[in-house]
Amino acid sequence: MLVCVVRFDGRIIDFSFSFVAPRAPEIGMSENKTSNDSGNTANNETRAGNAAGDAASRAAEARRGGADASAAGGSRDSASPAASTSPPVSATQRASTDSPASASAVEPVDTAAARRDDAQQSAREARSNAASATASQEAAVRARHPARVEPVDAKASLAQNLEAATEAEAEAEAEAATEAQGSAAADVDTQVNAHVLPPDFSKLNPPQHMADAPSAPPAYLKNSDSAWSVFGRIIAARARQIFDRAGQRITQRTLRIGVSARIFHPEPGARGLRGKTLQYLEESIAHWVMSRDVLVFMIPTVGHQGMLHPSNIRLRDYAKHLDGLLLQGGADVSPQSYEEATTRPEWPGDRVRDMYELELLHEFVESGKPVLGVCRGCQLINVAFGGTLYGDIATDVPTAGLHVSEHYDQHRHSIRFPDGSSLVNMFPHQREAIVNSIHHQAVKTLGRDLNIEAVSSSDGIIEAVRYRKAPFVVGVQWHPEFHRAGGEELLDCTPLLDTFLRVARETRF
Repeated sequence: MLVCVVRFDGRIIDFSFSFVAPRAPEIGMSENKTSNDSGNTANNETRAGNAAGDAASRAAEARRGGADASAAGGSRDSASPAASTSPPVSATQRASTDSPASASAVEPVDTAAARRDDAQQSAREARSNAASATASQEAAVRARHPARVEPVDAKASLAQNLEAATEAEAEAEAEAATEAQGSAAADVDTQVNAHVLPPDFSKLNPPQHMADAPSAPPAYLKNSDSAWSVFGRIIAARARQIFDRAGQRITQRTLRIGVSARIFHPEPGARGLRGKTLQYLEESIAHWVMSRDVLVFMIPTVGHQGMLHPSNIRLRDYAKHLDGLLLQGGADVSPQSYEEATTRPEWPGDRVRDMYELELLHEFVESGKPVLGVCRGCQLINVAFGGTLYGDIATDVPTAGLHVSEHYDQHRHSIRFPDGSSLVNMFPHQREAIVNSIHHQAVKTLGRDLNIEAVSSSDGIIEAVRYRKAPFVVGVQWHPEFHRAGGEELLDCTPLLDTFLRVARETRF
């Protein structure tokens, strides 16, 4: 007899055939047994078909239950430990939360895990039912009469039921995996959105109009500030700015130094320029002062009673608008200016120039402006403060050395700075120096409040004086403007000029 054995293991269906030796039938009972076996076989085949159909229907219900759970938001009842031993419940029943009792026991669960459990449970039930149906069919086949052959339709229906159950299981697992991925992505989005919430624009208040907002003072103002206090600070700041600019202009303005004029008097009976009064400035003295970027102005004499062009300008106006005065050399000082009689008629001096320069000197001293006298200027400073002069050194001091020569600016002699001289500070580490000598007059008696700054090394003739009651009123008997061109052995008088200009800048206002 040919026996067909069907084995169900997962998704693989095996068919094996074996031959069974026939037994001798028993007469009488064999027919009844055959009929009973046929009935049992039909019943078993019917049960196997029903089991396979139930497995397919459970798989379909699992798919529908997963879809319903996903549409309802993915919430599912969590199985408690006590309920794990209870009979299995279908996915549709577990997903249902219509009853109040079930609603009270709802707990948040992992929807993907629940769907996987449902699919696995359905697959296990389908395999169990299929195995039961197969075992019943095998028993029926063994009990069947050896000569009876199983109908082809029953075998085909059994194979179709098993194949349907297997396909239902595969589809349920695939749907469960897909739903698990979707649930995982939804869970991630839910967690992200839980931390980063979208802005709620309904809670934002629209900005108020600037006109409706209360007017608050700026943060840089003080609480005690008023309109008048702020206005006062503005005016003070403007005033400081104006004063600063004015002070900057004053301090940085180029110095203006006035130089007294030399006077050329007209010659009797001469024509042309020699018949006119000329006032002029020697080039070397002007260039020496301008070497420090200074403006130089020659100060002419003023005519109080001028017949041609009367003017109200006075010498004090020059002292007011200029920063310093330089008295240059030239003709002798007249003996009448220091109240002595003229001993040599060939050296009468220039009384007109004396009167002009003495007034100019006093105006600058009273204005607090510095004064520097060169050669004749040194002698005039001594006369201005009540001193006297030697009319001629060779005549009045026979023991004195030679102080004038036909070589003019090429003639020179040695000088020294006595103790207490301010020239020591101008020429440090230098107590003696060589200077040019172009004068036959010299200081005889020292004027009031004057100090001796330098003397001749050979005969002690006074070579420099200083008025100690003024910031800077100094006279030197030599010509410093000739020293640079005279040679390196001559005293560099640049420190003397710098000191004079520094005081002029300090006393200009």
